[in-house]
Amino acid sequence: MTLDGLAAIVGERNLLDAPEDLARYDIDGRQGGGAALAVVRPSSTEQVSALVRAAHAAGQRLVPQGARSGLVGAGLADRQIVLSLERLNAAPLIDPINRTAEVEAGVLLSTLNAAAGEHGLYFPIDLGADPSIGGMVSANTGGARLLRHGDVRRNLLGLEVVLSDAEGTVLRFGRGLWKDNSGLDLKQLWIGGAGSLGIVTRATVALQPKPANRITALIALDRPEAAVELIAPLEAGLGTLLTAFEGMSRQAMDAALAHVPRLRLPFADGVPPYAVLVELSGGAALSEAMLADALATALEPWMEGAEGGLIDIAVAHDEGLWAIRHAIPEGLRASGKVIGCDVSLRRGDVMRFRADLIERLAATAPQLRLCDFGHIGDGGMHFNLVWPREAGPYSPAGGEAARAMIFDAVVRDYGGSFSAEHGLGPINAAYYARLVPAAERRLAGRIQQLVAPHPIGRVDFDMEDRG
Repeated sequence: MTLDGLAAIVGERNLLDAPEDLARYDIDGRQGGGAALAVVRPSSTEQVSALVRAAHAAGQRLVPQGARSGLVGAGLADRQIVLSLERLNAAPLIDPINRTAEVEAGVLLSTLNAAAGEHGLYFPIDLGADPSIGGMVSANTGGARLLRHGDVRRNLLGLEVVLSDAEGTVLRFGRGLWKDNSGLDLKQLWIGGAGSLGIVTRATVALQPKPANRITALIALDRPEAAVELIAPLEAGLGTLLTAFEGMSRQAMDAALAHVPRLRLPFADGVPPYAVLVELSGGAALSEAMLADALATALEPWMEGAEGGLIDIAVAHDEGLWAIRHAIPEGLRASGKVIGCDVSLRRGDVMRFRADLIERLAATAPQLRLCDFGHIGDGGMHFNLVWPREAGPYSPAGGEAARAMIFDAVVRDYGGSFSAEHGLGPINAAYYARLVPAAERRLAGRIQQLVAPHPIGRVDFDMEDRG
């Protein structure tokens, strides 16, 4: 496979091999270190298929890449050719009656929501980044409102993929139907597949009506455990009005407030030991005042002190309280070296795990500062550690040892996951090899070899056990 042959498929302007052109494709999210041989930028499924055929004939491995917003390096090449999907970006086709959108893989989430918004709809996956739809499928993205709307898997109705085989076979799964039990739901194989089972070129996604009214509340708690105690009663009292339930530790809020001057804490007594950000939303029949009344009724036992745990509460009718939650990652990066751990547990285990790991970290890595936050309403936690600057130069070995201890405890002691919503990639592949049972890896490897006989992407599912 020569570069001239690739240029014949996508056009000379869409074959990049100069170092200055490759630089931006060698960064994925905050992760650098990519080393692409070249970048090809197809504009159609037919061109993707032709590129796959050429790669198969030449024995060259392609690495699909979306909007470069991932956090596990799945879109970074290591002396392979990057297949960028950024030009598969035709205007989304919105079906307002069916509440669906047909979207090419390179379309950004913001673009989809702008098109859907013209019909009073949106794709209800809420993220701090602006990923492409193909990347969201490959990582099975979740987000802050998973509690109500679910992840990509729950909202995906159809998929077009190009297999990594000699023919570059194009397959279409699903027809935009909300109900279809006519056979195996094969599109599920590509959701969360990290681009290693073939290339997603188009998706049909379910849309939801945009909320007409929304309120948020920041609830100050005297102890982290009270957060878990609140979840079930709020769900029982509020039902589907409850859109989000985000937890924030004192250390995480301190970091956000210290490094983002525009933020204002709504509590007179300072930063509480723990806080949860609750969001309620509904249609036009439910005013903001009605939502606030519903929240007050649900929280009444805690506000009266019968249940205990609640110190204070602030209610807002705009996005102001979300600003504190969204500023935490920025605040942590400003505080030192961040050791990110995207984990999930059963909700009842979240705070028990947190207390357990605080003790373990104090004994083994006292220089690290736990600044945890995240989607505890669905059992997700960004169990992030900061190596503060005052602790001296960052030790990569020390940081990785702490991450290994956390992931081992999550999986082996609590039956949780070491990758809640960031997906798989080179950054966490070693943990997949160590923590996923060998029989499961072998089965995944056989499926990968069947549907992608020519290797593609950066993840090989049938990895050897690394201890």
